[in-house]
Amino acid sequence: MTQSPTRSYDFICFGDEVPGILAIVTAAREYRRRTNRFPRSLLMLKASAQDGIGGHLVRGRLAYLDRSSIPYGTRQQFQLGDFGDPPAVYREFISRVGVAKVSLDPDRANTVLRQMLGEAGVDILSRVDVDSLIMDGSRIVGIKLKRGEVYLGKQFIDCTVNAELAQAAGVRKSTGYSTLGLPESELAVTLVFETEGLSTSQLRVAEDTYLKRLTNPNDREAQRWLDIAAGFDPAYKAKIIRELYFDDGRLKRMDIGVDYVDVYSEALPIAYHSYRGTKMDLVATGSILDNPNVAILPGTNRLSWNGLLFYVTAAEAEALARNNAKPTPKMLEEMSAIAQWFKSLGATSVKPASELYIRHAGNILGAVQPLTGAQMMAGGVYDYEALGSFGYAFDARGGIRGLEERVVEVGAPQAKFKSPLFNVGMRHALLKAFPNLAVLGPASGFEGAASTAGRIVEYNVAVGQGIGIAACLALLTNRELNSFSNIEIRNVLIATGRLPKIYGIYDPVETQNVALFEKLMGVPIYTV
Repeated sequence: MTQSPTRSYDFICFGDEVPGILAIVTAAREYRRRTNRFPRSLLMLKASAQDGIGGHLVRGRLAYLDRSSIPYGTRQQFQLGDFGDPPAVYREFISRVGVAKVSLDPDRANTVLRQMLGEAGVDILSRVDVDSLIMDGSRIVGIKLKRGEVYLGKQFIDCTVNAELAQAAGVRKSTGYSTLGLPESELAVTLVFETEGLSTSQLRVAEDTYLKRLTNPNDREAQRWLDIAAGFDPAYKAKIIRELYFDDGRLKRMDIGVDYVDVYSEALPIAYHSYRGTKMDLVATGSILDNPNVAILPGTNRLSWNGLLFYVTAAEAEALARNNAKPTPKMLEEMSAIAQWFKSLGATSVKPASELYIRHAGNILGAVQPLTGAQMMAGGVYDYEALGSFGYAFDARGGIRGLEERVVEVGAPQAKFKSPLFNVGMRHALLKAFPNLAVLGPASGFEGAASTAGRIVEYNVAVGQGIGIAACLALLTNRELNSFSNIEIRNVLIATGRLPKIYGIYDPVETQNVALFEKLMGVPIYTV
């Protein structure tokens, strides 16, 4: 792209996570549908576009997609597929990539996202280093880079994990899990890696061997492995052994699907930690090989592993996000040990991603309509204003440090709730005081437990599809982005045949449990 000192755009998306890309594509398409011409659109990212476009799904190589979780009865009632009825632009994206079930080839995703951006006339600018924002009161007018150029815009979408553009504009952000009284606590980050040469059948044989040995009290070597992984804590060792079995007494053997491997037991992590000589404890050790989600990628015996977790504080998560999610030397040292161990299982190649998967790095304050876990459990927004529906567990992978102690301290219910199935709105991604800015992704206006379910890409694409339409309408009608209601966007989805089926569920008992938990932990209670 030819650069000039000042360039003007209609839409600017800062950050290239997939929800942001699909939001700006949606905005451009909707503009063209209404005017028969494409708007001027720009995608800005701090990383190098040569390393791929698509944030943690592409440069972070997170090939195993987290999909919407729908109870069987609901799927039957609404005649839904395994993952419900996804937003139209997400369905298009994964179809074009060729996702069979949950495995997304990052290289193919990069190609498809570039195609979709190109088809919508969106320019791409990478290696962006922001000097300052140009503001008109609380409106963002432009972004000035340190190398001198200025990029003016009318509607802005921040799709970074830490709301970096919003922070530069003056938006306040909570750190860690401040809304639960834990401002320094943060979700673990993951360094995804890919293996070649290790087949799924070899993997099953390895796990079966470990399961058999670890559950044999007379296998002295395997008992020593358990001692090491348990940090020589007898109670923890007993717990680890119990968790190698399902409730019905069967060993937790992995499930190998069409494009994935679901690993239910900690047999492989126990074996790795005994090899490493470290306790299987994220906080104590600093890293852990967790039960991995494994995506089967195109090629011969090529697997992607989401399982190597690293402990971070809220400040560390923010610093990593600002540093292009680059792994630290200590993380790469652990990755070297992972590579050695997987090669002992039969892998011929073990390669880490160039960027970390950062799950969460705080949340914006001042959203038009903040979203709590209790609101999710109550079914989300009302059916008549819903833009879609999505289900996912309150999944704090790796745990939230200090949560159990604080629960006891304030007398709250244990944070072990059912998975909510909720209707999607977009008002938690808009800001009361910043009229032409949306913050899309894990850093949106989530409170309490909400971010643990609301951080997932598929959900945020549904939100982003709505944001994209709202940005287009704001531009064409000279209204503020933050003035649009869910109903107005829903009407556009209906008119264009893109509104998915709506099937959020209000669980009154569990809603009251989550609401009580959040109230006692310090989150404003959701009244039902």
